[in-house]
This record gives sequence, C-alpha cells and structure tokens, in this order.
Amino acid sequence: MNIASVLPAVVVAFAAIALSARAADPNAEILARYEPRTYADASGKTLLYRLAKPADFDKNKSYPLLLSLHGAGGRGADNVGQIRDASPNTAAKYALPKYQEKFPCFIVAPQCPADRKWVDVDWSAASHVMPAKPTDELRMVVEVLEQLRKEFPIDGRRIYVTGLSMGGYGTWDVIARHPKYFAAAVPICGGGDEATAPRIALIPLWCFHGGKDGVVKPQRSRNMIEALKKAGAEPKFTEYPNEGHGSWVPAYNEAELLPWLFSQKLKQDPKLD
Repeated sequence: MNIASVLPAVVVAFAAIALSARAADPNAEILARYEPRTYADASGKTLLYRLAKPADFDKNKSYPLLLSLHGAGGRGADNVGQIRDASPNTAAKYALPKYQEKFPCFIVAPQCPADRKWVDVDWSAASHVMPAKPTDELRMVVEVLEQLRKEFPIDGRRIYVTGLSMGGYGTWDVIARHPKYFAAAVPICGGGDEATAPRIALIPLWCFHGGKDGVVKPQRSRNMIEALKKAGAEPKFTEYPNEGHGSWVPAYNEAELLPWLFSQKLKQDPKLD
C-alpha cells in the first residue's frame, strides 16, 4: 500500500468528521472563535477569560469591544463554561461570522469561579444596596479590559457590556461603578441598586426581563427602569409577558439590538471612576 496516496484521503475524512461534529454542536463552533486566556493581578489573583477577535482582524483599524458576563451556570475553572452556559443563545454567539460581518468587534467573556458571584448580593431579594467595593472578579474584569486596550486597537469610545441573570447583576453593578466607561449596556434578568440611577442616567441602556421569571423577580428590572426615568434617563425596556427566566433567548435575538448597541458611542475616551 502506498501510504502517500492514502494519506490525503485520511486527512479529508478526519476533516469531514470534525466539520460534521461542529455542525451538530453549535457550541463548538462558537467556542472555536474564542482564545483562552488568563489574567493575573498584582497580588497574583487570577481570572480566566476568553477573547474573540473581529472578523478579518486588521491591526491598523480600531474596533469596538463587547463585554459579556455569564450567568450562574457558567461558573467554574475550565474557561469553557462561560461560553457553553445557555449557549448558543447568549452574546457569545456574536463571535460567529454572520454577526461579525456586520458588526466586527472584540468580545470578552470572563469566567467567574464556582463559589463566587459578579456581585455579592441575594438574587432572590426584592432589592439590594450596592456593596461598597466590587468583588475581586468584577474588579479584575475591568482590569482585563484596560489591559486589552493596551494590547489591541480597541476603540475606547465603543466599549459595551451585557450580561444575563448573575451577569445582569454584574452589568448594573459595573456601570454604576464606572459610569463614564461604557458606551451602552444591556442588562438581562438581573437587578441593581435603584439609588445608583442618577449616576448611570446618561448611559444608553436596553434592559430585558421575563414577566414570569421565577428566579429573579421582574420587579428588579422594572424598579431600575423607573428609577432611571425619575433621574431623567430614557432607557429602553422590553418585558416578555410569557417568558420565564430565559429572557436572554429572545433578547439576544432581537433584530434591532445589535444595530442599536453598536451605534452608541462616547464623545471621548472612557474614564475609570
């Protein structure tokens, strides 16, 4: 047998199997778009995260960045769960070509450890007061963003944040701590501290929640929206009357979400408060 003549056929066969497996598992296709990375702060604490680069990345161009905060199911230490959790119906899917063709961007997907939260509050509570300091995880998320801005041609005026459930809480928290940093925010089925509304009133925001959510009370989002309106803001709010906790599925499939999100832009480079 001539091994040289057989080898190409074997390679093709394995490639076909790999493509077939990826087609059967949309999560695999999404995960393949992300590079695994680890951030270490000055004290040695680490944060796992994944980074997706823009389609046809050109180092001579600048690109927006989307921070995606996962829910409780994505916690762990494998640097995979944050992509696979609730996938393929989360913001992680925006790394796929069909989205990148219209909205090329960097996407950062950090992973919260199994025993931690983006915001250390009770998710079932009717309200909460924003903790005096951020969790180490959320602090390091912002440090990752700053590090990436030094490493890649990121348009600092177009940094966006979204998150679902636990990540929804993280979204409300991080914009309250850094109200001049994000060009827009999309919190989904989470909750924030209503007292922070005046601080974030100038941030373009589109909030989503399910009217039948039994995990995080819909009132959490309603209260934040009402507080923002009283502060003079004009937030967008979509409540799906018959949706439970999985409101991120219809939210991330909203046809106008990405056009709206990527049209938002700060007037000057962001500032960390």
